[in-house]
Amino acid sequence: MTGWLRRTAHVVGMPFRPLRGRDLALHAAAVTFYGGIAVVPIALLAIWITGLIAGADRVRRLTGRTITALPDQIGAPQALSALIDAGLHLTPLFALASLLPATLYGEGLRRAFVSLRSREPGVESLVGWRGRLAWLPLMAAAPALTLAMFLALPSTSELWLRGGWYSVLGVVLSFLAAWLVLTPVLIWVYRYVAPDRPRWLSTVLVGSFFAANLSGFLHGFVLFCSFPLDLGAPFGGFDEIGGMVAVGLWLYLFHVIVLAGYAATRSASVYQNRRESASRTNS
Repeated sequence: MTGWLRRTAHVVGMPFRPLRGRDLALHAAAVTFYGGIAVVPIALLAIWITGLIAGADRVRRLTGRTITALPDQIGAPQALSALIDAGLHLTPLFALASLLPATLYGEGLRRAFVSLRSREPGVESLVGWRGRLAWLPLMAAAPALTLAMFLALPSTSELWLRGGWYSVLGVVLSFLAAWLVLTPVLIWVYRYVAPDRPRWLSTVLVGSFFAANLSGFLHGFVLFCSFPLDLGAPFGGFDEIGGMVAVGLWLYLFHVIVLAGYAATRSASVYQNRRESASRTNS
């Protein structure tokens, strides 16, 4: 029994060998810092462009039922409603100003990937600008991804509000919708934002798997929002600070998963290369 557990642990741990000797928590915290700066500008730009394409009234109609369905214990519906209104009322000048902090996320991811890849500091020049430029195509695709998610929201939210087994079906459909939206995002991040260009097959398979994990993780955050927690208790009763810390913690855990997925993608790509090299040698 002990030997079986060791073999299982060895197999499960193989994809994450690139993380050995690396402070994954520190790197995830660093990306979370960049993400904390970029997440609101990214959302504002995506909502703004989606509103220009589909119309502001349609965006409000598509998201209205979801705002109603969200748990309001920590103010999630109010925050989402304010974000959507701000995005729809964004001006071209403010949109241009939001582009700079929005691309910081690509820089943070690239810096973390490069640091996890190499043990020698300073191995890549212009690492920040490489990450920002690689992030721009995702920014261009954000309206299409956002609109696809918005189109799925009314059906899933209506099922959730009906209760019973309809709620279960709503969660399943919402999970699948988030999975489909996150999969191309992670594939692009692991293939182009990250260095070394891992193999396509490895990137697609691992990216899809970790997109499913992130989809489930985000639904777990919605469940967390439904708990009647006094988030301000550890901070002298300041609920706003407690809410910000809670969001930051979930964002940090989100990036732990993303970085672990990058390590697994590299391991799968190296394994694929070795298999192909061995096959050519034998032939």
